[in-house]
Amino acid sequence: MTHPSTSGGRALYGTLPDELDLGGDEAVQFSPLFPGAAALEKAADGTFDEAVVLAPPGTVERRFVLAQMLRVLRPGGELTALAPKAKGGSRILAELEGFGCAAGSSSRRHFRILEMRRPDAPSGLGAAISAGMPYRDDATGLWTQAGVFSADRIDPGSRLLLERLPPLKGRGADLGCGLGVLGQGVLAHPSVSSLVCVDIDRRAVEAARRNLADPRAEFLWADLRLVSTPALAGLDFIVSNPPFHDGGAEDRSLGQVFIRRAAAMLRKGGSAFFVANRHLPYERVLGEAFARVQPIGEDAGFKLFEARA
Repeated sequence: MTHPSTSGGRALYGTLPDELDLGGDEAVQFSPLFPGAAALEKAADGTFDEAVVLAPPGTVERRFVLAQMLRVLRPGGELTALAPKAKGGSRILAELEGFGCAAGSSSRRHFRILEMRRPDAPSGLGAAISAGMPYRDDATGLWTQAGVFSADRIDPGSRLLLERLPPLKGRGADLGCGLGVLGQGVLAHPSVSSLVCVDIDRRAVEAARRNLADPRAEFLWADLRLVSTPALAGLDFIVSNPPFHDGGAEDRSLGQVFIRRAAAMLRKGGSAFFVANRHLPYERVLGEAFARVQPIGEDAGFKLFEARA
C-alpha cells in the first residue's frame, strides 16, 4: 500500500474485482476499511491524475466518496467509478452528472462502469462532502458517520447483549467495536481496568474514540484476521457483536474467525460474550475454541453466548 507524497499518480477506493482487470497496483488506497490507508478527507485538492472508485452502496456514503475523489483529482484527471448493478450501479451515472461530469457507461460482469474526466468546475461537491462527514446523532447521542455499521441506530443485538452482561472486571476488549455502544456499557463497570476497542473501519474507531471519553479505553484500527499485539493477550474478558458481511456479501466465516481469535486472546478462565443473528452457525466453532460454552439468552432474532477459555 502506498501513501501520497507528491502530486500525480493514482488514487484508489476499495478492492477492485480481479475479473474486471482495472489495475490498482501502486495506487494510493483511501478506503477506511484498509487499516493503514490514507484518509481521503485529508488529501489535498487536485493531487491525482487518476482515480478508481468501487462505489459504496449507501447513497450518502457513495456521494461523499465520489465527491471527495473528484476533489482530489486535477482538472481533466480520469475517474473510473464502478458498482454492482444491484448495489448502486444504476444510480451512479445520475449522481456523477449532478456533479457536472459527462461519463461514458459500460457493463461487465454484473458491474456498471463509468469513465470520465474531471470537469474544471464540478458542482455540488461541498454539499455531498458535508453530508457524509462525521456528526453527532441526536437520537442516539453518538458520534457517527454514513457507512459505519448501524450508523443511525443502536443495533438491537448489541442492546440485548448489554442487558445480559454480568459485572465485568479487569482487562478486556471489544472486537468489532463499531461506534462504541458495547464499550459504553462495559466501561460503566467500575472494576474494568482497561478496554481495547478494535475495528477494521477507521471511521468507526474515530467515532468510538469520541463516544468513549474514558481514560481506560484504548483504540485499535486493525483487521482481526491479521493483527497480533500484546494489548490483545491475556485478557480477562471480551465482548463482541461479530460482523458477518464482507464487501456487502454475507460471510459466515468472518464471525467464526472472531470467535477463534477471541479464544486465543483470553487468559485461562477468561470469558467472551457474543451476540449473533439466530441463523448464524457459530455453535460448533464455539465448542471447538472454548473450554465451556453457555447460551445466556435468545430474543428478537438474536442469540447470546458466554464462552469460557
